[in-house]
Amino acid sequence: MKTQTTTLSLIAGLTLAGPALSNDRDDRLRLVVPPWPGVTVKSEIFSQLIEPLGYTTETLEISSTVGYSTLQSGDSDAFLAGWMPAQQESYDAAMEADAIVDLGNNVNGARMGFAVPDYVYEAGITRAEQLADPAIAERFERTVYSIESGSTITDMIDGAIDSNTHGLEGWELMASSTPGMLSEVNGAVEQQRWILFYGWTPHWMVPEYDVHILDDSADIFGADGGRSDVKTIVARDYAEANPNLARLLDQFELSAEEQSEFILEYSLKERDLEDVAHDWLVDNPERVASFLEGVTTRDGEDALSAVEAGL
Repeated sequence: MKTQTTTLSLIAGLTLAGPALSNDRDDRLRLVVPPWPGVTVKSEIFSQLIEPLGYTTETLEISSTVGYSTLQSGDSDAFLAGWMPAQQESYDAAMEADAIVDLGNNVNGARMGFAVPDYVYEAGITRAEQLADPAIAERFERTVYSIESGSTITDMIDGAIDSNTHGLEGWELMASSTPGMLSEVNGAVEQQRWILFYGWTPHWMVPEYDVHILDDSADIFGADGGRSDVKTIVARDYAEANPNLARLLDQFELSAEEQSEFILEYSLKERDLEDVAHDWLVDNPERVASFLEGVTTRDGEDALSAVEAGL
């Protein structure tokens, strides 16, 4: 169970030792869904999961910043993409207002940093510190590829070059759009050339190019080597009034690898959103059962049987 006892004590009536209460106040869940592939598919999976339980979902296609405001104002109920520390300011403001409950990570393994394809990693390049080796730097042509110029990420890499972190002084930073950067990665992979670029997970690049993120003792991309939390954030009033659905929200948890795979299906292969979500639920019955442990339908019936029948 990902949620700490101290957090659960804030949700009135939510007892994880036994079945959740079935007398939820609401039969509708309003999800904040920024236009990002990962949270788009993840939210659709959750929506299809709760429909057979007697709930409907409304998706609010708004930015994360606006989303935190709606969670505080009562105009939305939950958000499945609370990236930390990237959203720390908005998150802290909502917490200080006592408006939200943090149910912990719903994606394990989220991370960003310098990245290489598998054949480079297998050649022994596993740590950013190795970039200081002149021979290794030459293999990369002293070039690092990144996303948009002026982005926070590109500023981080610029700072590392300016400060000669990991011997990066003199390296060239090639910043372009995300598709532009990934086009460079694709070309390098086809030719088995060494390439260093900004990577992150979950993303389709991970399964498509077998991407590895380098360990980084200097924490250029954030604490703990660029590792991130992706939290489930729920409006406090909603969590307290809906303990059954709050339990399901708490137990809905994926790995970065799982999310990367369905991002690949939706974003790169351009499959229909509803089909990608439905197929994931059908193909992962054990994961679905773990989400539904101790959860009932809204009228108190067995949740797993209802979902299996609905799929």
